[in-house]
Amino acid sequence: MRNMQKRVSAAGGGSAKLKDMTDNTKTIRLTIDSRTVEVGRGATILYAARAAGISIPTMCHKDGYKPSTSCMVCVVRVEGNPSFVPSCGAAVQDGMRVWTNTPDVLEARKTAVELLLSEHAGDCEGPCRIGCPANMNIPLMLRQITAGRLDLAIGTIKADIALPAVLGRICPAPCEKVCRRNAHDAAVSICQLKRFVADWDLRRFDTYRPQCEPAGGKKVAVVGAGPCGLAAAYYLARSGVRCVLFDKNEKAGGALRTGIEESVLPRDILDMEIHQILSLGNIEFHGGMEVGLELFDSLCKDYDAVFIASGENSADKYGLKKTAKGLKADLATYQTDRANVFAGGGVIGRRRICVRAVADGKEAAVSILQYLRGQNIAGPEKRFNSHLGQLMEGEMEQFLTGAEKGPRCPARKEGFLTLEAMTEAQRCLHCDCGKADDCTLRKMAELNYARQQTYKGQRKPFSRQAGNSGLVFEAGKCILCGLCVQAARAYTESTGLTFSARGFETRVAVPLQKALNEALTKEAMEKCVAVCPTGAMTKI
Repeated sequence: MRNMQKRVSAAGGGSAKLKDMTDNTKTIRLTIDSRTVEVGRGATILYAARAAGISIPTMCHKDGYKPSTSCMVCVVRVEGNPSFVPSCGAAVQDGMRVWTNTPDVLEARKTAVELLLSEHAGDCEGPCRIGCPANMNIPLMLRQITAGRLDLAIGTIKADIALPAVLGRICPAPCEKVCRRNAHDAAVSICQLKRFVADWDLRRFDTYRPQCEPAGGKKVAVVGAGPCGLAAAYYLARSGVRCVLFDKNEKAGGALRTGIEESVLPRDILDMEIHQILSLGNIEFHGGMEVGLELFDSLCKDYDAVFIASGENSADKYGLKKTAKGLKADLATYQTDRANVFAGGGVIGRRRICVRAVADGKEAAVSILQYLRGQNIAGPEKRFNSHLGQLMEGEMEQFLTGAEKGPRCPARKEGFLTLEAMTEAQRCLHCDCGKADDCTLRKMAELNYARQQTYKGQRKPFSRQAGNSGLVFEAGKCILCGLCVQAARAYTESTGLTFSARGFETRVAVPLQKALNEALTKEAMEKCVAVCPTGAMTKI
């Protein structure tokens, strides 16, 4: 991949709008995917394709910047040319015939992305988030605690976990087992921090209440008011669906109430969190109602959908197909053989930890919403994730830059104090990418069904350099597109950025051995962050 990339060092600077590069006094006619299009002389194939309504993926290209043709994601096939042609930099010619989506073109784009991924030094999501069955955005929660924004942190938590004060007391914390800081001293105390935020919220008069979508007229029956059923109802209600919970017990909570000692999970904490869910609106609870086959059939007829979350050893009551583990359901969508019936939690197989049951409820709610809206039932989106893998010598020190150096704060029965929580949150190494939701490389990996391990080359070393106003530069994610170099040149009062060294050693650097703080003005920094396609430059 670097052989393709090193040509970027000669790309030059400055910027010019693509439309300004065309000469409309002379028209060029060409054919792209059997469509004839006319554009001005000097236009690129990419420009012409857009004019013809044809989309070509790009990564290192930005309108208004000179093309570098460094990533090769935009390649096309041109008749008479034995090589693939980067459409962002190739000028059109009269009579040219271009194909943008032939099998060999698509395979070439996939190869280009996989070569970039093979040396990419960074995680899309932090290991802690990947290790959390509910996929909670743990790094974001930790940043918000560090900043003292508990009001934001509780929203981040409840976007994925409906019962955080409960789980903060009983979860075995699989997220902490994969925390990268374990390799240095000890994991960040994620579970205790989640509990700290949730307890803070419960003590408030005005507790967190998410904004719910308007009621849409759909109605779902939830059989079982344990952690899985409560979570499903919570996320369905947030999406404007009316939910009616049925449980054989007089009080909601399921195994949380009957199977965990009071000393471990105080009932007042359980009751308060359940109250938060049931008082959300659009949720009714009917206790003391055992749902057998007759009532179940009625629910299937009277409600738009039914979600079964009645726990272990309850699969025999519904007349549905079973496996050796429980009710048969698609593990990706939670849909059973009956189209409007979904099932999750212990009823489809033993859930050894409560957070897995809560995650089932949240994920099943996504599938149920897709069913109610007449969409393809695919379940939650599964995003591509780059994995840094085992650290090389010296890389842990890079991660520790800016993190609290002290040891893990000992847990106390009554929970963290505010200063303890903020200090512990600062121990986070922030392994996640600051541009994970807007990384073009990640999007290209998903678009091209790319795999990171196809090519076993040596990845770049991980490095992290902090600059002014929260700027972070991670050179191991840089694809040498040069967009930041061009962006910085627009601000002549700053040192800016440049390409350093040649060939395989080419890298983006600050001229004259100056620090990153000296290189960019605030405006230049913001522009560099905006144009970076991989998260090599981010702002925290």
